[in-house]
Amino acid sequence: MKAPVVVIGLGEIGSVFARGFLKLGHPVFPLLRGDSVEELQKEIGVPAAVILAVGESDLQSTLKIIPQQWLSVLVLLQNELLPRDWAALPVEPTVISIWFEKKKGQDSKVIIPSPVYGDLSQLVHDSLATLDIAVKIVPDQKALLSELVVKNLYILTSNISGLEVGGNVGELWSQHGDVANLVIDDVLLIQEKLTEQRLDKDSLVDLMLLAFEGDPQHQCMGRSAPARLQRALDQAAEFGLELKKLPEIKK
Repeated sequence: MKAPVVVIGLGEIGSVFARGFLKLGHPVFPLLRGDSVEELQKEIGVPAAVILAVGESDLQSTLKIIPQQWLSVLVLLQNELLPRDWAALPVEPTVISIWFEKKKGQDSKVIIPSPVYGDLSQLVHDSLATLDIAVKIVPDQKALLSELVVKNLYILTSNISGLEVGGNVGELWSQHGDVANLVIDDVLLIQEKLTEQRLDKDSLVDLMLLAFEGDPQHQCMGRSAPARLQRALDQAAEFGLELKKLPEIKK
Protein backbone atom coordinates (compact mmCIF):
# COMPACT_ATOMS: atom_id res chain seq x y z
CA MET A 1 0.00 0.00 0.00
CA LYS A 2 1.21 3.50 -0.81
CA ALA A 3 1.83 5.96 2.00
CA PRO A 4 -1.22 7.91 3.19
CA VAL A 5 -1.99 11.55 2.37
CA VAL A 6 -3.58 13.99 4.79
CA VAL A 7 -5.93 16.68 3.49
CA ILE A 8 -6.64 19.53 5.89
CA GLY A 9 -9.70 21.47 4.73
CA LEU A 10 -12.05 19.33 2.67
CA GLY A 11 -13.78 22.05 0.67
CA GLU A 12 -14.07 22.00 -3.11
CA ILE A 13 -10.32 22.33 -3.80
CA GLY A 14 -9.32 20.00 -0.96
CA SER A 15 -11.75 17.42 -2.32
CA VAL A 16 -10.11 17.63 -5.75
CA PHE A 17 -6.73 16.78 -4.25
CA ALA A 18 -8.24 13.99 -2.16
CA ARG A 19 -9.76 12.42 -5.26
CA GLY A 20 -6.52 12.77 -7.22
CA PHE A 21 -4.45 11.03 -4.55
CA LEU A 22 -7.05 8.28 -4.20
CA LYS A 23 -6.88 7.65 -7.96
CA LEU A 24 -3.10 7.53 -7.63
CA GLY A 25 -3.48 4.77 -5.02
CA HIS A 26 -2.83 6.67 -1.79
CA PRO A 27 -5.21 6.27 1.14
CA VAL A 28 -6.47 9.73 2.09
CA PHE A 29 -7.14 10.91 5.63
CA PRO A 30 -9.17 14.12 5.88
CA LEU A 31 -8.57 16.31 8.93
CA LEU A 32 -11.85 18.09 9.59
CA ARG A 33 -12.55 21.02 11.86
CA GLY A 34 -12.48 19.75 15.44
CA ASP A 35 -10.44 16.63 14.65
CA SER A 36 -7.28 15.94 16.67
CA VAL A 37 -4.04 16.38 14.74
CA GLU A 38 -2.18 14.51 17.47
CA GLU A 39 -4.44 11.47 17.23
CA LEU A 40 -4.10 11.33 13.45
CA GLN A 41 -0.33 11.65 13.70
CA LYS A 42 -0.19 8.75 16.14
CA GLU A 43 -2.29 6.66 13.76
CA ILE A 44 -0.43 7.26 10.49
CA GLY A 45 3.02 8.64 11.38
CA VAL A 46 4.58 10.73 8.61
CA PRO A 47 2.36 10.74 5.48
CA ALA A 48 3.44 11.08 1.87
CA ALA A 49 1.95 14.58 1.79
CA VAL A 50 -0.08 16.98 3.92
CA ILE A 51 -2.31 19.11 1.70
CA LEU A 52 -3.18 22.28 3.56
CA ALA A 53 -6.36 23.34 1.78
CA VAL A 54 -7.83 25.81 4.26
CA GLY A 55 -8.68 29.34 3.16
CA GLU A 56 -6.08 32.07 3.29
CA SER A 57 -7.64 33.62 6.39
CA ASP A 58 -7.05 30.33 8.29
CA LEU A 59 -3.54 29.65 6.98
CA GLN A 60 -1.43 31.05 9.80
CA SER A 61 -3.51 29.59 12.62
CA THR A 62 -3.47 26.18 10.93
CA LEU A 63 0.29 26.24 10.35
CA LYS A 64 0.73 26.53 14.11
CA ILE A 65 -0.91 23.15 14.72
CA ILE A 66 0.98 21.17 12.06
CA PRO A 67 3.25 18.57 13.76
CA GLN A 68 6.97 19.19 13.29
CA GLN A 69 7.36 15.81 11.56
CA TRP A 70 4.82 16.81 8.90
CA LEU A 71 6.41 20.09 7.84
CA SER A 72 8.74 18.44 5.32
CA VAL A 73 5.75 17.03 3.40
CA LEU A 74 3.54 20.12 3.60
CA VAL A 75 1.81 21.43 0.45
CA LEU A 76 0.37 24.96 0.38
CA LEU A 77 -2.15 26.14 -2.21
CA GLN A 78 -3.86 29.27 -0.84
CA ASN A 79 -4.67 32.39 -2.84
CA GLU A 80 -2.64 35.55 -2.12
CA LEU A 81 0.25 33.33 -1.07
CA LEU A 82 3.82 34.69 -0.87
CA PRO A 83 7.08 33.45 0.69
CA ARG A 84 6.56 35.66 3.74
CA ASP A 85 3.57 33.46 4.62
CA TRP A 86 5.78 30.41 5.29
CA ALA A 87 9.00 32.23 6.26
CA ALA A 88 8.70 31.10 9.89
CA LEU A 89 8.72 27.40 8.95
CA PRO A 90 12.01 25.52 9.44
CA VAL A 91 11.68 23.81 6.04
CA GLU A 92 10.43 24.95 2.65
CA PRO A 93 6.97 23.60 1.81
CA THR A 94 5.85 22.53 -1.63
CA VAL A 95 3.72 25.33 -3.09
CA ILE A 96 1.21 25.18 -5.93
CA SER A 97 -0.57 28.15 -7.46
CA ILE A 98 -4.05 26.91 -8.29
CA TRP A 99 -5.33 27.82 -11.76
CA PHE A 100 -8.36 25.57 -11.86
CA GLU A 101 -11.83 26.31 -10.61
CA LYS A 102 -14.03 23.85 -8.75
CA LYS A 103 -17.63 24.67 -7.96
CA LYS A 104 -20.12 22.46 -6.20
CA GLY A 105 -21.73 19.96 -8.55
CA GLN A 106 -19.33 20.73 -11.41
CA ASP A 107 -16.10 19.20 -12.66
CA SER A 108 -12.86 21.14 -12.31
CA LYS A 109 -12.33 23.82 -14.94
CA VAL A 110 -8.71 24.44 -15.91
CA ILE A 111 -7.82 28.03 -16.84
CA ILE A 112 -4.08 27.55 -17.41
CA PRO A 113 -1.59 24.98 -16.03
CA SER A 114 -1.00 25.33 -12.29
CA PRO A 115 2.68 25.92 -11.41
CA VAL A 116 4.20 23.96 -8.51
CA TYR A 117 7.60 24.03 -6.83
CA GLY A 118 9.09 22.00 -3.99
CA ASP A 119 10.11 18.49 -3.00
CA LEU A 120 6.65 17.04 -3.66
CA SER A 121 6.15 18.72 -7.03
CA GLN A 122 6.12 15.47 -9.01
CA LEU A 123 3.70 13.82 -6.60
CA VAL A 124 1.32 16.78 -6.80
CA HIS A 125 1.65 16.81 -10.58
CA ASP A 126 0.89 13.09 -10.83
CA SER A 127 -2.11 13.25 -8.51
CA LEU A 128 -3.80 16.06 -10.44
CA ALA A 129 -2.90 14.41 -13.76
CA THR A 130 -5.26 11.57 -12.82
CA LEU A 131 -8.05 14.18 -13.06
CA ASP A 132 -6.75 15.76 -16.29
CA ILE A 133 -5.75 18.93 -14.43
CA ALA A 134 -2.65 20.45 -16.02
CA VAL A 135 0.30 21.20 -13.72
CA LYS A 136 3.73 22.57 -14.61
CA ILE A 137 6.76 22.08 -12.37
CA VAL A 138 8.80 25.30 -12.14
CA PRO A 139 12.59 25.11 -11.74
CA ASP A 140 13.37 27.30 -8.73
CA GLN A 141 12.14 29.69 -6.04
CA LYS A 142 12.55 32.71 -8.29
CA ALA A 143 10.20 31.19 -10.85
CA LEU A 144 7.74 30.27 -8.12
CA LEU A 145 7.72 33.83 -6.78
CA SER A 146 6.92 35.17 -10.25
CA GLU A 147 4.06 32.69 -10.59
CA LEU A 148 2.64 33.63 -7.19
CA VAL A 149 2.76 37.34 -8.00
CA VAL A 150 1.00 36.73 -11.32
CA LYS A 151 -1.79 34.87 -9.51
CA ASN A 152 -2.09 37.63 -6.93
CA LEU A 153 -2.20 40.23 -9.70
CA TYR A 154 -4.95 38.28 -11.46
CA ILE A 155 -7.09 37.81 -8.36
CA LEU A 156 -6.69 41.30 -6.94
CA THR A 157 -7.04 43.13 -10.27
CA SER A 158 -10.16 41.23 -11.31
CA ASN A 159 -11.81 41.20 -7.88
CA ILE A 160 -11.12 44.82 -6.97
CA SER A 161 -11.86 46.21 -10.44
CA GLY A 162 -15.05 44.16 -10.41
CA LEU A 163 -16.29 46.08 -7.38
CA GLU A 164 -16.45 49.13 -9.66
CA VAL A 165 -17.28 47.74 -13.10
CA GLY A 166 -18.67 44.22 -12.53
CA GLY A 167 -18.66 41.86 -15.50
CA ASN A 168 -16.05 39.28 -16.49
CA VAL A 169 -12.30 39.45 -17.07
CA GLY A 170 -12.67 39.62 -20.85
CA GLU A 171 -14.92 42.67 -20.55
CA LEU A 172 -12.66 44.19 -17.91
CA TRP A 173 -9.69 44.27 -20.26
CA SER A 174 -11.54 45.15 -23.46
CA GLN A 175 -13.95 47.75 -22.02
CA HIS A 176 -12.44 48.96 -18.74
CA GLY A 177 -8.70 48.79 -19.31
CA ASP A 178 -8.26 52.23 -17.74
CA VAL A 179 -9.70 51.00 -14.44
CA ALA A 180 -7.75 47.75 -14.59
CA ASN A 181 -4.42 49.50 -15.21
CA LEU A 182 -4.89 51.86 -12.27
CA VAL A 183 -5.71 48.90 -10.02
CA ILE A 184 -2.68 47.02 -11.37
CA ASP A 185 -0.39 49.93 -10.47
CA ASP A 186 -1.66 49.95 -6.89
CA VAL A 187 -1.54 46.17 -6.55
CA LEU A 188 2.04 45.96 -7.81
CA LEU A 189 3.17 48.68 -5.39
CA ILE A 190 1.90 46.51 -2.56
CA GLN A 191 3.32 43.31 -4.03
CA GLU A 192 6.77 44.91 -4.30
CA LYS A 193 6.70 45.67 -0.58
CA LEU A 194 5.39 42.22 0.34
CA THR A 195 8.01 40.43 -1.78
CA GLU A 196 10.86 42.94 -1.28
CA GLN A 197 11.43 42.72 -5.03
CA ARG A 198 11.30 45.11 -7.97
CA LEU A 199 8.61 43.81 -10.29
CA ASP A 200 8.32 44.11 -14.07
CA LYS A 201 4.78 45.31 -14.76
CA ASP A 202 4.77 44.54 -18.49
CA SER A 203 5.86 40.92 -18.16
CA LEU A 204 3.52 40.26 -15.24
CA VAL A 205 0.56 41.80 -17.05
CA ASP A 206 1.33 39.72 -20.15
CA LEU A 207 1.21 36.56 -18.02
CA MET A 208 -1.98 37.71 -16.31
CA LEU A 209 -3.61 38.24 -19.70
CA LEU A 210 -2.86 34.63 -20.65
CA ALA A 211 -5.09 33.67 -17.72
CA PHE A 212 -7.73 36.17 -18.86
CA GLU A 213 -7.66 34.52 -22.29
CA GLY A 214 -7.87 31.08 -20.70
CA ASP A 215 -11.33 31.91 -19.33
CA PRO A 216 -12.59 35.29 -20.56
CA GLN A 217 -16.04 34.64 -19.10
CA HIS A 218 -14.66 34.33 -15.56
CA GLN A 219 -16.58 36.73 -13.33
CA CYS A 220 -14.49 39.50 -11.83
CA MET A 221 -16.16 39.99 -8.50
CA GLY A 222 -16.27 36.95 -6.23
CA ARG A 223 -17.71 37.07 -2.73
CA SER A 224 -14.23 37.64 -1.31
CA ALA A 225 -13.67 40.84 -3.30
CA PRO A 226 -14.54 43.34 -0.51
CA ALA A 227 -12.26 41.53 1.93
CA ARG A 228 -9.44 41.45 -0.64
CA LEU A 229 -9.78 45.20 -1.18
CA GLN A 230 -9.70 45.90 2.55
CA ARG A 231 -6.68 43.61 3.04
CA ALA A 232 -4.82 45.43 0.25
CA LEU A 233 -5.63 48.81 1.81
CA ASP A 234 -4.45 47.57 5.21
CA GLN A 235 -1.18 46.35 3.68
CA ALA A 236 -0.68 49.69 1.92
CA ALA A 237 -1.23 51.51 5.22
CA GLU A 238 1.27 49.20 6.92
CA PHE A 239 3.94 50.19 4.39
CA GLY A 240 2.93 53.85 4.20
CA LEU A 241 2.03 53.63 0.52
CA GLU A 242 -0.05 56.26 -1.28
CA LEU A 243 -2.45 54.46 -3.60
CA LYS A 244 -4.38 56.12 -6.40
CA LYS A 245 -7.28 53.85 -7.31
CA LEU A 246 -8.01 51.41 -4.47
CA PRO A 247 -9.11 54.07 -1.92
CA GLU A 248 -11.44 55.49 -4.56
CA ILE A 249 -13.08 52.09 -5.11
CA LYS A 250 -13.47 51.66 -1.34
CA LYS A 251 -15.54 54.86 -1.02
